[in-house]
Amino acid sequence: MDPFTALADPVRRALLRRLSRGPARVVDLAAEHPISRPAVSKHLKVLVEAGLVSAEDHGRERHYTLVDEGLAPVRDLLHELTQQPRFSESVLDGLDLEVRRTVRDHQGAAAPASSEETA
Repeated sequence: MDPFTALADPVRRALLRRLSRGPARVVDLAAEHPISRPAVSKHLKVLVEAGLVSAEDHGRERHYTLVDEGLAPVRDLLHELTQQPRFSESVLDGLDLEVRRTVRDHQGAAAPASSEETA
């Protein structure tokens, strides 16, 4: 399963937030949500299938842990979106050219006016 699909559900995001603080049992995770333990188990199954969470059996209990590497596609997308320039180079080059022209025009217009005032 795609990690983005798994992250679409607010309960699963809350489970990930909780697991970011450390491993937990299903019973502990279910106690923190107003849904049934089987429902929490289903959400955890989706997170495991997406590679965001791992499950390990300890006797009769299952312990779930956040898998940092599972979030790599999400981190990569966010990095890509935030590192792209807001404007293309050609737009900035055009702006630079226009600013230089405006400054030159203002300097050229100001020079004759000041010489007439002194005469």
